[in-house]
Order: sequence, then C-alpha cells, then structure tokens
Amino acid sequence: MPPRTYEHPTIDEIAIPRVLFALSEPLRLNMVRMLAERGEVDSIDLGPDLPRSTLTHHTSLLRESGVVFVRAEGRKCMIRLRDEDLEARFPGLLGTVLAGYEDDDA
Repeated sequence: MPPRTYEHPTIDEIAIPRVLFALSEPLRLNMVRMLAERGEVDSIDLGPDLPRSTLTHHTSLLRESGVVFVRAEGRKCMIRLRDEDLEARFPGLLGTVLAGYEDDDA
C-alpha cells in the first residue's frame, strides 16, 4: 500500500482570506502556536483530547489554507508550520498574529 499523500497549495496559491479564516478559530490558532513553539509534531499531539474527526477537520483546514504542511510517516500524520512560505507571501503576518494571541493569553 502506497503512503498517504496530501495536497498543499503552492506559495502563490496561498490566499490571505483563507489564511485569516484558518487563524480566526481559537482551537486552530492554538495549534499554530504549538507548532511555532515545537516544530514538526504528530498531529495527535495538537489535540490529544479531541475526537479524531475534529482534529482531522482542523488540520485539513490549516493544510488547505497553506498554513501547515502535512506528511505521512508510517501510521503518524506529521504536521509542521509553513512559516517560511507564509513569511515570503505575507511578511510579518504570522508573527503579528501569534504576538497578539500571546498578549491575549497573558
């Protein structure tokens, strides 16, 4: 059986409305914050208490918007932030959003 593959938008296909929509939901924003802190992780680590279907929905939305890159590794679904791509496309956006999120957390 071939490994799972995932489709991702190219850098030019990453659109600001989709990125902002993906980052507008608190659960997804928390996932992005965790990825910014930890680097690549198994998607399960982003929401260990969430139902699998909920986690899949949110990670798919982040992937389809261009915020994250997902790859299969055996039975794991590894996910990482596309911070370099987002910085190239929308300079400062991710850092600004995450800084604002941290300020709200304090």
